[in-house]
Amino acid sequence: ESSTAIAGGRVFVAGLDGLLRALDLETGEQLWSYQTEAEIKSSPAVFDDTVYIGDEAGFFHAVDVESGEDRWTFETDGGVVSSANQIGDRVLFGSYDQFLYALDRRTGELAWRVETDSYVHATPAVLDGYAYVAGCDGLFRGIRVADGAEGAQISLDGYVAASPALQGGRAFVGSFENEVLGLDLEKSEVIWRYSHPDRHFPFYSSPAVRGDTLVIGGRDKFVHAIDPATGESRWTVGLRARVDASPVISGALVYVADKSGDLIALDLATGAERWRFETGEPIAGSPALASGRLVVTTLDGTVIAFQRKRHS
Repeated sequence: ESSTAIAGGRVFVAGLDGLLRALDLETGEQLWSYQTEAEIKSSPAVFDDTVYIGDEAGFFHAVDVESGEDRWTFETDGGVVSSANQIGDRVLFGSYDQFLYALDRRTGELAWRVETDSYVHATPAVLDGYAYVAGCDGLFRGIRVADGAEGAQISLDGYVAASPALQGGRAFVGSFENEVLGLDLEKSEVIWRYSHPDRHFPFYSSPAVRGDTLVIGGRDKFVHAIDPATGESRWTVGLRARVDASPVISGALVYVADKSGDLIALDLATGAERWRFETGEPIAGSPALASGRLVVTTLDGTVIAFQRKRHS
């Protein structure tokens, strides 16, 4: 169910069998595997020489990129679906025990934890020394990474599982109240709310933003492009199934995947379809793009890699 990570010529993929695997990016050959305590729904995150991953038993693991050996393990009191982020010497993640955690990246020692009022499902975003996370308690929090001091809170009026995207002093996030919200971080307020005029379904996908376009997938089976300044619709594209995977923007294209198993490249400016590949199995994890490769996983446990077509 998780997304892959690409780093150093390797693909890191985690499965519901509890295994974190490293594959060769060029060949798909498995280089090593690491066994966790339970199913993995968290996506791996790679920083320097370490890959970080959480499991459903509540353990958060730091694993050596080269060897697949355990560096350290930290135990929480709930499942870890939130993927990690890092700033400086700290790694940040959330747990279903309702805490956001900051650990020392090298040792796994607890620096601080901040309690929320419900599960922390999303990955925290970091900017200018603060971690920003939207919780299942319907609150968007800014937390100072240096000491865990909580700054502004913004009420989102709804359950949030998606991770926020940041741009130009603003944050953007979708909710289970069928809305996408634009937030002003300095003023700590909601500046716009977007919802489709006819189709009212939750947003589980996290948004991607570049320039004057924000893109997000919906459980209404649509991909939505929104003006990040105003919250007005730019375009919508209907797909065959709901879109829980988060979009990835690269150049003039945005890559999206849906629960029917379709991987689709859309024109970022217009939403026009450029190509489509039907995997035949549902896709829940987001596409990963690096080093000329696009990688997706399907719910039957298949990892598929694409390379850019070379024209003669």
